[in-house]
Amino acid sequence: MNVELSKDALKSLKKAPKHIVLKLSAWIEMIEQDGLKESQRISGFRDEALLGDLKGKRSIRLSRQWRAIYSIQNDTVKFVYIEKVTPHEYKK
Repeated sequence: MNVELSKDALKSLKKAPKHIVLKLSAWIEMIEQDGLKESQRISGFRDEALLGDLKGKRSIRLSRQWRAIYSIQNDTVKFVYIEKVTPHEYKK
C-alpha cells in the first residue's frame, strides 16, 4: 500500500515534536510493509473512523495530544494533516 503526505501534513509535521514524527514514520512503515488492515489492529494507535465534518476520514493517535488524519483513496493512504488536540470544554 502506498502512503502520501499532503502539503498540510508536511507543514504540520514541522511543528510536531520529534517523537511524534518518529511514531508516524513507524506507522507509515508498517502500512507499507504489512498493509493497512494489519496496522489498524495495533491498539496503541487507536485507529478510528471520524464523524461530522470529517466523515469519510480516519485518525490515528500519535500521543494523547497529537493525531494524524488520513483518508483512503484507491490503494493509497493519504495523510491530510497532523494536529495537536487541545482539551475539550465540556458543558455540565
